[in-house]
Amino acid sequence: MSTVFDCQIQARVRDVNAGGHVDSVEAIRVLDEARIAFLHHAHLDGEVDGGGLLKDVPSRVSALVASQRLEYRAEMRFVPFQPFRVRIWLTHIGRSSLTLDGELRVTAGGPPAVVAETTVVLFDTSAERTWPITDQARTVFESYLGDPIALRERPTADAR
Repeated sequence: MSTVFDCQIQARVRDVNAGGHVDSVEAIRVLDEARIAFLHHAHLDGEVDGGGLLKDVPSRVSALVASQRLEYRAEMRFVPFQPFRVRIWLTHIGRSSLTLDGELRVTAGGPPAVVAETTVVLFDTSAERTWPITDQARTVFESYLGDPIALRERPTADAR
């Protein structure tokens, strides 16, 4: 695999549902927070200024979630003061979209509790249309390009 973005997102007591485990909606929040950090705030490749993967993209361009698919693979028990570990990388670079795959772990070195595939569309808010990825941006994005996560196949109509 090429370069990946690793981060830790602090677990919160309010993330726990009545069953004593981390609520599925909170897992999505953790992945969302990590994706936003990767795209907009992270210090990548030893940069001092940060700015994330989209730091060289014009500020008028937003990354809008177009689709998201998740699989919950293990129970997520809340452990006080133990952050979640999230790993994110790109699996597809389109004309104006990026597909990001990610893994959320409850413990360091543990198996992924949640895996996700998220497609974002780069949208130019001034022009009110998608923003075509430039060659310069594509070169930066390609350093984070890796293999997609193997998600379960959806059942077909015949399997119902």
